[in-house]
Amino acid sequence: MRTCSRWWGRGGLSLHSGILLLLIPPFLLALQLLVAGSRLPGAARVWAGEEEQDGPVAFSVISIEPERKWRQWGTQQQRRPGVEEKEEEEEEERDHDGRREGARAYEDENEMHARQVGPRALEMPPWAADKPSFTAELSRVIAYITTPQLNCSRVLSPGQTQATQHPSVSVQWLLCAEDWLLPAAGRPCVAYSFSMDGGDSDFLKTVSGLRCEVHRFDPSNSNASGGHHGNSLASNHGNHGGVVSQHKMWLEWRAQKKRKHKTRSNLGSVSQTLADIMAALGHHRVNFLYADLLSAEWRVFQNWIETGTLQNVHHLVAAVHLQWAGFEVGGTNEEVLRYWFSILQGLQASGLKLVHSSAGEGHSVLKQTVTNAHSSYTLSWVNTRH
Repeated sequence: MRTCSRWWGRGGLSLHSGILLLLIPPFLLALQLLVAGSRLPGAARVWAGEEEQDGPVAFSVISIEPERKWRQWGTQQQRRPGVEEKEEEEEEERDHDGRREGARAYEDENEMHARQVGPRALEMPPWAADKPSFTAELSRVIAYITTPQLNCSRVLSPGQTQATQHPSVSVQWLLCAEDWLLPAAGRPCVAYSFSMDGGDSDFLKTVSGLRCEVHRFDPSNSNASGGHHGNSLASNHGNHGGVVSQHKMWLEWRAQKKRKHKTRSNLGSVSQTLADIMAALGHHRVNFLYADLLSAEWRVFQNWIETGTLQNVHHLVAAVHLQWAGFEVGGTNEEVLRYWFSILQGLQASGLKLVHSSAGEGHSVLKQTVTNAHSSYTLSWVNTRH
């Protein structure tokens, strides 16, 4: 110590100066912490004398709030007048809906796995030829709708209730009557028919003879539902033993946004999706469905494919019209034909197999005369996955 003291006193620094030099780094560090600490969110409370609720002062603040809160704060001044409240309400509603829908997520997922078939996106196939071709696209569509995919040994013919072999004469439609494809004895049988021209009379006779609960939908029928307008499912439902319930209603393909879940006899429009109609009538499946939708079938089919509704339809008899593109279907003739083909493929991917095809009158396809095709076809499918 004496040697060290003599050194400090001779040519080096004094003892007091050395001590000051040693104290400078800790002082600077403390000053830096004080400056940085004052910028923390909780600093104001600390310096004001309030005691921190969360213990020691943290050096980082992690927020679990959605990032949109910070974006809203940063862009608040750039919003247009009157838009801010609406956007905030919409985001709050989305958050609420998300939490509400999340509660059913596991239930829906389990149900989907149990069914093995569910909603699917419509896939557009490649062109039939190297480039868009009306002839190539039409040939592909016609070949698809005139080639049965399933050979049924026993069938139900129009107006008949006893299964037989394939009839020797030409018929408009057929129902595949294999035992494993028909409702089991003692099980409920439900049939729907959508028609405005009375062409479903034989279908109604057949399903009524099978003792099905039958519902017929026709928006032009003023006598449907006992005169109940608007909510056309308010009466005449739940009948068994072949009694036909008439409904002043038609099929919709546009899903309503933010609509409440439809319950039995709780529909306020004369146009509803098939899923909403089934929910309102309390049906989980439709064993037999007839549909002549007068060129709305393509968009309705698309809705059924994309929502997974087809998994609950066992037999489908439907007319397809080729005279024009159809409601809300646009594009060139080649694009329309490719879209039609994508719908047909979507039906097959959903489990439907074509069992019968019957050509209608006329030879007009997309307003062009075509000798090797007809203006309409009645197609009979069966779902082999139910």
